[in-house]
Amino acid sequence: MLRVLVPARLRKVVRSWFDSRYISIADHRQDIRDALWEVQTLRREVTTLQAEVQRLRRAASAPVPAPKADQDTRRLAEETAKALDGVLQNEVLIWQAIDELRGERQPCA
Repeated sequence: MLRVLVPARLRKVVRSWFDSRYISIADHRQDIRDALWEVQTLRREVTTLQAEVQRLRRAASAPVPAPKADQDTRRLAEETAKALDGVLQNEVLIWQAIDELRGERQPCA
């Protein structure tokens, strides 16, 4: 190894350049602690998500409800359609009556 005398100012500039490019040991340790905390947090989240996936899989494999619910749904849909049809027919009758009243009204001149 060759040793060379270097002026103090130059040595200070070089050391500050190295210090600015490299992280200190304390900062490095803090970064490792932060990364470990993140990993632990992510591990907890993954565990929670795995439990949720298992719960959803169990719910998906649960028995299908009785067909009576399908019959009730169909009956309610048909009743709703009939009621809506009646409402629309009444609306047509109302507009026809309004048109007749407009036609009977004499313009004021």
